[in-house]
Amino acid sequence: MRVALTIAGSDSGGGAGVQADLKVFTRFGVYGTSALTLITAQNTLGVQELYLLPPALVYAQIRSVAEDLPPHAAKTGALGDAAIVEAVAEAVGRFGLGPLVVDPVMVAKGGDPLLAPEAVAALKEKLFPLASLITPNRLEAEALLGAPIRTLEEAEEAAKALLALGPKAVLLKGGHLEGEEAVDLLATPEGLQAFRAQRVPTRNTHGTGCTLSAAITALLALGRPLEVAVAEAKAYLTRALLSAPPLGRGHGPLNHWA
Repeated sequence: MRVALTIAGSDSGGGAGVQADLKVFTRFGVYGTSALTLITAQNTLGVQELYLLPPALVYAQIRSVAEDLPPHAAKTGALGDAAIVEAVAEAVGRFGLGPLVVDPVMVAKGGDPLLAPEAVAALKEKLFPLASLITPNRLEAEALLGAPIRTLEEAEEAAKALLALGPKAVLLKGGHLEGEEAVDLLATPEGLQAFRAQRVPTRNTHGTGCTLSAAITALLALGRPLEVAVAEAKAYLTRALLSAPPLGRGHGPLNHWA
């Protein structure tokens, strides 16, 4: 049995965050463990309340898992503020967690902020150099780089610029770009690789980033090479969008068992 760890926030609606990650881990036959960073009162309509957990408690959760159930891969999601980012980075280094997928979650699907602006620098300086892969969407990449990304050519340059921040690889997601296809760009020191999929017209998009990064993490825990893990995870995400259940009155969840 392979083990994966998610270090992320709690979504009471179950569509994103730790709840989504654990469902995805189970879908791929991986034993899921977790360390909560923050708690939200949240549903498909948005985030109603947010509470950040103490950084020491976040660190303690990671230590408890690492010392008894050492994960074969780990991921991060919403981290809240700079202090939590630093605690997570310290724990990742201390316990040698990896491969590590960093999903730089900044804003919930409904537009509610999940990362303090001053934490962006900590994310880039402390956590990105420890990451095997970071998985920003266009809006997150723009915030990280301070420059707009409107075309595929600009996305290619942005992926290279993000790679220069220290992670071993970058998956710049194309769901927020225009076009009939959703084109994700994987940047590694060897070059760029495009992963294309049909764009699914649906309101059920809550937790897409969490779901994709969790699937990649699970597949890395199973020993898949990075490019294979990305391709399999993207295909799974498309199936999860196409078969999403009609739940909630806002941005509904995906079918995590697709």
